[in-house]
Amino acid sequence: MEKEKIKFLEKKGWKVGNADEFLELSSVESALIDMKIALSDFLKEKRKQKGLSQVQLSKVLKTSQSRIAKMENIDPLVSIDLLLNALFHLGVSKKQIAHRIAA
Repeated sequence: MEKEKIKFLEKKGWKVGNADEFLELSSVESALIDMKIALSDFLKEKRKQKGLSQVQLSKVLKTSQSRIAKMENIDPLVSIDLLLNALFHLGVSKKQIAHRIAA
């Protein structure tokens, strides 16, 4: 946001910040959310690159299509290890995952 706009809003009594401040997230919580977002996005990207539907991937992972949809849409009940498991099944390496998380 532009500095001038921030000053204007603060003069009007508004508090300007980011989502982490608004939700009162710790740096650890914020990092975990960022990691889940990166992994979810990577899963969706790799699934599409392989030409697989959610149904086809669900059969490979022995789960439901709705679970795949939840994984790709960052459902809070989906664990990071489940996302990693799916990526490994798609042939993604640890190095690729590390690069994606770091980006």
